[in-house]
Amino acid sequence: VCVCARAPAISLVDDTEDVSLDFGNEEEMALRKAKIRHPLATFFHLFFRVSAIITYLFCDWFSKSFVACFVTILLLLSFDFWSVKNVTGRLMVGLRWWNQIDEDGKSHWIFEAKKVSLNNSTGTEAEARIFWLGLIICPLIWTVFFFSTLFSLKLKWLALVIAGISLQTANLYGYIHCKIGGQKTITKVTSRFLSQTVFQNEFQKPSLERMEIHKN
Repeated sequence: VCVCARAPAISLVDDTEDVSLDFGNEEEMALRKAKIRHPLATFFHLFFRVSAIITYLFCDWFSKSFVACFVTILLLLSFDFWSVKNVTGRLMVGLRWWNQIDEDGKSHWIFEAKKVSLNNSTGTEAEARIFWLGLIICPLIWTVFFFSTLFSLKLKWLALVIAGISLQTANLYGYIHCKIGGQKTITKVTSRFLSQTVFQNEFQKPSLERMEIHKN
């Protein structure tokens, strides 16, 4: 009788021990799905590039000086390139790229991707969407400006438009290379990555276990 009475108790303990509750993952998912974790970085990620586009479109309304408009837009494009390359990419998506010269004078492109966790300050999914949409759409707009400038024979603006395409495409190229891990030929995967980013909203954070550095 004693054995039969103790059996359910043992079974109950076993069932209780099999249950595992992972509250850490739930907390991490909640943080990743938060709306905006870095509002200042998110603001400046879009501010300089959108301001450059607006100034290009409406600069004649504010000033009749071509030189003043040219310099203003070029400064906005330069500020945008620096902030996106050095600040917003690291905070919003955990990616970073740069170029360095070794002791032999050879140039190396370095691409980094950081794992998302509760212990770092990588951005959320909403910030990743904003980051990639801003990074992709604005160079396309400058490409439209290039053809409109060329066909309308406003050649004095052509150098500025080319500068806008070059600066923003450089950041796009670098961050796509960080995203794919620097292991594949970028010309083979760029179109597929852009289509997934724009149309499917598949903005996933890098899932590396440690900081990974790729040199080309």
